[in-house]
Amino acid sequence: MPPLADRPVSGAAIGPLFLGSDIYRGSSYGGLHPLRVPRVSTVIDLGRALGWLPPERYRTSPRAKAPALHLWHRPDYIAALIEAERLAQAGLPAPAAWPQLYGLGTLSNPLFPEMFCRPATGAGGMLWAAEALAAAPAGVLHVPGGGTHHGMAGRANGFCYLNDVVLGLKALQRAGLRRLAYIDIDAHHSDGVEVAFASQPDVLMISVHEEARWPHTGAVQDDAGGNGFNLPVPRGFNDSEMALVRDQLILPRVAAHRPEAIVLQCGADALEEDPLSRLALSNRAHLAVVAALRPLAPRLIVTGGGGYNPWSVGRLWTAIWGLLSGQDLPDVLPRPAQAVLRGLSWNGGSRPPPAEHLLTTLLDAPRDGPVRPEIRDRLARLAAR
Repeated sequence: MPPLADRPVSGAAIGPLFLGSDIYRGSSYGGLHPLRVPRVSTVIDLGRALGWLPPERYRTSPRAKAPALHLWHRPDYIAALIEAERLAQAGLPAPAAWPQLYGLGTLSNPLFPEMFCRPATGAGGMLWAAEALAAAPAGVLHVPGGGTHHGMAGRANGFCYLNDVVLGLKALQRAGLRRLAYIDIDAHHSDGVEVAFASQPDVLMISVHEEARWPHTGAVQDDAGGNGFNLPVPRGFNDSEMALVRDQLILPRVAAHRPEAIVLQCGADALEEDPLSRLALSNRAHLAVVAALRPLAPRLIVTGGGGYNPWSVGRLWTAIWGLLSGQDLPDVLPRPAQAVLRGLSWNGGSRPPPAEHLLTTLLDAPRDGPVRPEIRDRLARLAAR
């Protein structure tokens, strides 16, 4: 639970609050991994350069301890993850059986020195956010280090050692909230969350993700036992199409569910610049989803998620914090904020340098386009349920 002195006063709304940590500044999945790039640290630096992170709005994320993680994860897996971190710090490999048994020591989920501490910080932030929100009548929290939606109860999966989303939702349930909504606009299907909450009618799940993309789950006919709505979308998914999905799927379903709390996963890999997907959204599309969902429940947690272009990730998640905290989003960034973006790099590899607008602006130009028939057809199928 949050420290007693840090809990909201009974009857008072909490936030907007930003949960961050310097562990994201000093750790990496390794030089060949897509998560070698800075992400949360960029958001913190941009937020401070813009004057948007005063001390009263910032909380250092706690690090979850093993017993708290057992709310979803198997104890033997958590013990293995802690031991794997010790081995990585000593420069030793994982036992030969662990890649198959626990998903540890693979290309997607390699050993590195902070491989428990870093995801446990994201999980601790989500647990803190859930418990703090549940103790208040209303509130808004931004946890950009959260959103690891692929983690399974007993194994690492898809760059995710833990599933902080599941832990946060379960903490909301444990605190007495019953009707919850989970919305996921990451480029990849939220398979771990679906496994955790399938056939639980009080937990609405909506995932909008790229078709024919790993983990190759989340087909439109997959209803997660009745409480899940999956919308795979084609390559080139644009702002106009997302607006239609927002207005015809996400908002009506959430409004009808009448949730006590919403968790929104805002993976930045659905943006056009991302190297690991083929979608074409601007960050304005994500912001429009955030703004539209905010009035539909008294409590809102917005997380990060995927995103492997350091410039587009940093700009999106900073803009989300600006929206949540009531800031005026500038057309042109002031020089200190531009300096943060100009100081980023891919940290290896041979990718091209960023376009100039990724260094000088916070908001993308709109990326509108035609709404394709397959999207209308899939929305109609979901509407008929």
